[in-house]
Amino acid sequence: MSKLQGKVALITGSGRGIGRALASKLASEGARVVVNDLDEAPAEEVVASIKKAGGQAVACAGSVTAPGFADRFVEAGMGTFGGLDIIVNNAGYTWDSVIQKMTDEQFQAMLDVHLVAPFRILRAAAEPIRVLAKKEAQEGREVFRKIVNISSMSGTGGNAGQANYSSAKAALVGLTKTMAKEWGRYKVNVNCVAYGFIDTRLTQAMENEGTKVTIEGRELQVGVPGATRKMLPAMVPLGRAGTPEEAAGAVYLFCIPESDYVSGQVLLVGGGL
Repeated sequence: MSKLQGKVALITGSGRGIGRALASKLASEGARVVVNDLDEAPAEEVVASIKKAGGQAVACAGSVTAPGFADRFVEAGMGTFGGLDIIVNNAGYTWDSVIQKMTDEQFQAMLDVHLVAPFRILRAAAEPIRVLAKKEAQEGREVFRKIVNISSMSGTGGNAGQANYSSAKAALVGLTKTMAKEWGRYKVNVNCVAYGFIDTRLTQAMENEGTKVTIEGRELQVGVPGATRKMLPAMVPLGRAGTPEEAAGAVYLFCIPESDYVSGQVLLVGGGL
């Protein structure tokens, strides 16, 4: 039997990159997946791909920072599939600047997407998890649920030009460790994966004006300066960037039964950094 057969997994930011790779991975192991992306088209595309491969999935598009999103997201899992077993808080982006040029809006935006949104999603999931766990305990069953928050090595070690992003990602580690203590009684494992250099659109080399994305009405430049991008592989002991599939594999480790006694931990995924 597949390791995640029948489980219900909610993954934010799963229309592209690491989130997409993870959605496909969990679905291939039997999980029923709620796919989220800021835009509807990528989310529906991932859902179609999972269904074509014989899996089950549903889309829940929209910004994780939008009012009411957390309740809608949790309901997508509970209402569609009747359960809630795995939550991965993966959605996010970068908006870099040195501190003297960083605006309040820029700093707050990173807190909102990387910290406040995961907090709201976990808060919305609290009552369903409590009710499910109580029922299972009364039946004499021990069922483990999995929360994986996606941080960054910018949050564990800092990174120049990312005071906003690194602060939010560091705070997410604190939320992770607190929830591991609060939800242990419900048999919920709460862990964190902190990524280093992973090959996604956020780490592509900036050429001329770089890659621009539109997020919540803002046109933002994302990527890494070309000269820095060329140096990065040499800084990684394994000699290259990680792939989205490799990054997803680290999250998968926290979702399977083999990690049922692991909670409150931060796994660095940086190729040896």
